[in-house]
Amino acid sequence: MPTDLSRRALTDTAAGTTLTGDSRSYGRTVRLGSGEDCWTFVRTELLRWGVKTRSGFSIEGDPQVVAGRRYWILARVGPFRIREPVQVLAVVDEPSRAGFAYGTLAGHPVRGEETFLAERRTDDSVWLTVRSQTHPALGLWRLAYPAALLAQRVYRRRYLGALLVQG
Repeated sequence: MPTDLSRRALTDTAAGTTLTGDSRSYGRTVRLGSGEDCWTFVRTELLRWGVKTRSGFSIEGDPQVVAGRRYWILARVGPFRIREPVQVLAVVDEPSRAGFAYGTLAGHPVRGEETFLAERRTDDSVWLTVRSQTHPALGLWRLAYPAALLAQRVYRRRYLGALLVQG
């Protein structure tokens, strides 16, 4: 397996389906707060991987989310460090919507993609939607799929609270 991210293939051919809300995706939306300060915080953090880093991951590479760019996401599981190769498939940066979708690359513990999308609604409330599609990875990672699904449940809860604005 190449260590160079540029030589790794996307693992899922249906890239971008979580961004559009494909019915086969896991999806959940939560209210984060309201007002200009809340929106600025959520938008800024989201587009700098804050939803992942505030959930316990580290990011290797540019801290700004950039469409087409590839990153290593580092997960810590007890004494272990798991490097997850991903590629950002799309970035949304509009006046009332911001977020991104990424797909897994060969060597990731699962196959699929995740989307994190914030929305500022007309009542000034700010919401976060998390969507994902997950399938067993190929090779040895396939054996760890049940454990990966359990970890994913834990991390989804963390994502939903990572950008929550108090007050």
